[in-house]
Amino acid sequence: MSNSTSQFGASPDPKGTFRDSVATIDNDGSRHYIHPKKPKGKLYNRRTMFSVFYLTLFLLIPFIKWQGEPLLMLNVLERKFIIFGMIFWPQDFFIFGIAMLTFVVFITLFTVAFGRIFCGWACPQTIFMEMVFRKIEYLIDGDSTKQQQLRKMPWNKEKIFKRILKFKVFWILSFIIANYFTAYLTGMDNVISYYKAPGEHVKNFVSLAVFTTVFFFVYYWFREQACIVVCPYGRLQGVLLDKNTIIVAYDKVRGEPRGKGPLAEGQSHGDCIDCKACVRVCPTGIDIRNGTQMECVNCTACIDACNEIMHSIDKPEGLIRYASENSITKGKPLKYNARLKGYTAVLTVLLALLMTLLFTRSSVDVTLLRVSGLSYQKNADSTYSNLYNLKLANKTHHDIKIEVLCEDVEGKIVPVGSSDWIVKQGNYAVMEFFLKLKPNQLKGWKTIVRLRVNGDGQKLKIVKAKFIGPDVYN
Repeated sequence: MSNSTSQFGASPDPKGTFRDSVATIDNDGSRHYIHPKKPKGKLYNRRTMFSVFYLTLFLLIPFIKWQGEPLLMLNVLERKFIIFGMIFWPQDFFIFGIAMLTFVVFITLFTVAFGRIFCGWACPQTIFMEMVFRKIEYLIDGDSTKQQQLRKMPWNKEKIFKRILKFKVFWILSFIIANYFTAYLTGMDNVISYYKAPGEHVKNFVSLAVFTTVFFFVYYWFREQACIVVCPYGRLQGVLLDKNTIIVAYDKVRGEPRGKGPLAEGQSHGDCIDCKACVRVCPTGIDIRNGTQMECVNCTACIDACNEIMHSIDKPEGLIRYASENSITKGKPLKYNARLKGYTAVLTVLLALLMTLLFTRSSVDVTLLRVSGLSYQKNADSTYSNLYNLKLANKTHHDIKIEVLCEDVEGKIVPVGSSDWIVKQGNYAVMEFFLKLKPNQLKGWKTIVRLRVNGDGQKLKIVKAKFIGPDVYN
């Protein structure tokens, strides 16, 4: 069963033989390595410029700080996330849930309208593979033909030298990416500290070695399989794309019948001369003329290749271009239909909800819990006391001094240990204290009291606490 699926119209391959195989698998089931010809053209140049901007941000962001914290950090182990200066703790996971739901709807809406532009232009896998590792491979091994010759070449000095050189360069780049990947997880300061005292961070270097090996495996051997086999996005096309979706498409109306040979009387060739330039530059090895396929990442390499051929034979460019099925077969522009309007409405509601949650969330999360398993204590001054845990998550970029006061009862707060309660910026703290109440404040064996938690003298939250005491009425 093929992973290729034609979405629209009759395929120029009438027997559909392209469905019976995958470009990266030979007839005997072994891996068929793709050696795409080096792209060139206007769109490729634009992708290169965007990639430079993209990679510059990737390399700079871990070094940027906001009020002493990384601008972006996704520390899964400590469950601490900083996104553009905003600190998120586990208590904020519901916001992440809304954010992920919003992201899924956005991807759906964007894909319905514009197909897989993200895959070809902004996906990290594509950026690193096509704009970093592939360019280096062209420098070391040469273009497509030389790469194929090198693969079939016996192990002589030239092949050994090039293989070792490429292996080393790819490994070094993978190691650099692994360091940056770790920096996005734990912060660049932590990564730098590994190298200042390597003996104290053996486990961290083991993690770096694992990440390096994974990245090296992906970019040296696995390559386009990450998009074809692992990534589920391509499989979503079958339910997301329709005939109004903008995709990288072959104009079969203008191009067919393709070729140069003689035709039946009264027939004439289309503009496609069947040169297969579009196939040779495809990084996943497909023939875009067979229609939209799961393997297509909309990288636009085939557009540049076809435009160059059209220019050389004095034909108008755009035989392969960004277009929708309806624009090709019926000449219709992209229509903002009811489906797009529905997705937009849902996305607008989710964005509004997300923004509301972000701007109304508290700067300090406060949770008060009575220590379980302990009953009340009677003190020498005839008061009764209960032990409580006060859990706080400081989401700000400055230290906060905490104070707990009785709101609706005459009681006394007695801290356990130091009375100087400070929650460090971007940190989590647990503080213990006894609440003492006089017998006349009790309303039976269980009394609900309200406590005021202040931060730097300002009210953070009013919390309710269950106070257990003797049943004074019996």
